[in-house]
Amino acid sequence: MGAGQGPLDLVLDIGKTRSKLLVLDRGGHVVAQADHASGALPATAAVPWGALDTAGIEAWLMEALAGLGPLRQRLARAVPTAHGAAFAAVDEQGLCWPVPDYEFEDFDERPADWAAQLGAFAETQSPDLPRGLNAATQFDWLERHAPGSFARGELLPYAQYWAWWLCGVAASEVTSLGCHTHLWNPTAGAPSNLAQRRGWAARLAPVRRAWESLGLVRPALARSLGLPPGLRVHTGAHDSNACLARYLRSHPRMTLVTTGTWIVVMAPGAPERRLDADLDLLGNVSVRQERVPTGRFMGGRELQHLCAGAEPDLANEADLQRLLQRGVMALPGFETQGGPFRQQAGLVVEAQGEVALASLGPAERATLAAMYAAQVTAWIIERLGGLGPTIVEGPFSRNPVYNGVLATLLPRETLRVSADPLEGTARGAWMLAHWTEPGISSPATVPATALGGAALVALHARWCALAQERAAELSLGLAG
Repeated sequence: MGAGQGPLDLVLDIGKTRSKLLVLDRGGHVVAQADHASGALPATAAVPWGALDTAGIEAWLMEALAGLGPLRQRLARAVPTAHGAAFAAVDEQGLCWPVPDYEFEDFDERPADWAAQLGAFAETQSPDLPRGLNAATQFDWLERHAPGSFARGELLPYAQYWAWWLCGVAASEVTSLGCHTHLWNPTAGAPSNLAQRRGWAARLAPVRRAWESLGLVRPALARSLGLPPGLRVHTGAHDSNACLARYLRSHPRMTLVTTGTWIVVMAPGAPERRLDADLDLLGNVSVRQERVPTGRFMGGRELQHLCAGAEPDLANEADLQRLLQRGVMALPGFETQGGPFRQQAGLVVEAQGEVALASLGPAERATLAAMYAAQVTAWIIERLGGLGPTIVEGPFSRNPVYNGVLATLLPRETLRVSADPLEGTARGAWMLAHWTEPGISSPATVPATALGGAALVALHARWCALAQERAAELSLGLAG
């Protein structure tokens, strides 16, 4: 069958900032795509928590799928992927309650004994994070504030909610269960003690493998959208882990940097003794159910803060050299949701003292933001003990200053960046649909060009010392 006639694969990539629909042929080439701004809804009297706009995404998906025209009848497989820290509940009537938004501020209201309820970090390898970044925190809050609603339905992670939306089969999957939820014990490969004590484990949908076929598209959905009744739906995975899956077959030991709203460092093979709840260095679970030492921070949001309206692609080497000559650097951090520096208040400084962001030009701000994001990434990789090669995926892979600074700060290994026109999360999800097939080619990457040289290395040493000094001062202040 020719390339213009063969079966096609559908990938749904539901992100916190943007959602994407992609159609790929069997060679992995994109033949159609659409995207949508993922929204959130504020708390109301009827729904007293912030919620993800699943209805908005559903309406967009219906329109986008219908808009595929004749391509619809060639769809053979569908795979969803989605961000973490989100769970849904479903029953035979549908979605039981709005999917909570992990950024809802009231999730910070917790029982006095919450830390004791969570138990030891060694069990779940999940830090106690702000707001609703731990699914268990959301469940506890909902159980106390909306017990009638929360009691309804079978619980399933957000990626698997979209698989259920397509095929009607409820499932859970280990990458979503194991991404800082406090619901999962990665060592045992089973629900945590907390999840079992609170009765949440019994409500989790059955665990299925990420590449497993759950079933065929719902007949009613197929009829309404003109989809083939034989369209097979796979379980899918957590987004960063889908990206990691892309590399696992050819790079079982590596360090992967996935970028976007979050910058996530995943380091299969790194020593687990380096994990540290206080620094948000945690354990994830791969699609193969292996524990993956991980660190992350909200790099996309911090980049936006430091750009202060400037376009990130204004970052350039000339401005990097000028910032280094002046000794200008951004000390962490600029987001409180996760990351090793989440309790510190960020500021921009040079030798003479603090610098106002407004005093820097747009290109300088964009360059400073890229340098800062690379410095935090390098700090996490070094602290985790990540092994080479190190590969950058996602939007930051197209930022030469971010890649150049990171390459200079990781001298032991050549930093490589993805050369795939398709971002790693979507590519990894597509690969899951073909996981059991032989002959999947290795990912295409190219080496990054190091920037900044000795001046950057010296500035970064001062940056690390100041960040540690400020952390120690904060720790003393909290203790006092």
